[in-house]
Amino acid sequence: MRLKLLLRPGWLLLALVVVAFAVTCFTLLAPWQFGRNSERQATNTALESSTDSAPVPLRDVLPAGQAPDSSTEWRRVTLRGAYEPAGEAIARLRTVQGNAAFEVLTPFRLDDGAHVLVNRGYIRPVGGVRVPSFAAAPTGPVDLTARIRVDERDTRPAFQDATTDGHRQVYGVNSQVVGDAANLPLAPGYLQLEDGSPGVLSALPLPQMEAGPFFSYALQWIAFGAMGILGLVYFTWREIKPGGALAESRPKKLSVAEQLAQDEEYTRT
Repeated sequence: MRLKLLLRPGWLLLALVVVAFAVTCFTLLAPWQFGRNSERQATNTALESSTDSAPVPLRDVLPAGQAPDSSTEWRRVTLRGAYEPAGEAIARLRTVQGNAAFEVLTPFRLDDGAHVLVNRGYIRPVGGVRVPSFAAAPTGPVDLTARIRVDERDTRPAFQDATTDGHRQVYGVNSQVVGDAANLPLAPGYLQLEDGSPGVLSALPLPQMEAGPFFSYALQWIAFGAMGILGLVYFTWREIKPGGALAESRPKKLSVAEQLAQDEEYTRT
């Protein structure tokens, strides 16, 4: 039976690779890109909504102890309190508008006694690696306008040594990491200062509201997986049909009489 031809180790390995690739496209790669597209759409919606609305008190959006999420990120809020520069940290290895940058993170004590993390904006490195001098946070009570942000996932601990010019540095903007290093109970999430707020340096720009290529990438992965399966089906059909590719590649089996006649002809020549 010609189906037995498909049980060769080489053919089985090829079929396994194609099926595994298609399954990966359908269950991992395409959903991953669809998820990124949904995140981008949620960000665009939140930015558009917050741009058209006036800032509201922080506790009206985030009651004490509540962590920000996708429904509250980018909301414009107001808060009153005082900076605590002793707990300040510098976020390293950042990129702002295509160029290297540091971001300055300073704890802030609210009037109700809670502590939050404020991103005061960015500064450009000196010589590509060193933290430059920058304006200290103002002292005394101040009123800020900022946007709520969700903590970044990088939880590597803060560090400070001879290479950091005396600045505590972190790899990601994460309130828990900064709070642990400063020994302060910072609330989850952080607040990104708007231009004009006391203590702001160079205000971080907002993300561009564009759809991005994620949806088309997801469709491409689906197409690649379908092409792999269709190609496997096509070549399988070619292998098993009468006179197929396997039959063409295998040498024709001679009868005993044909083999003797061929041997005799060879002897004569």
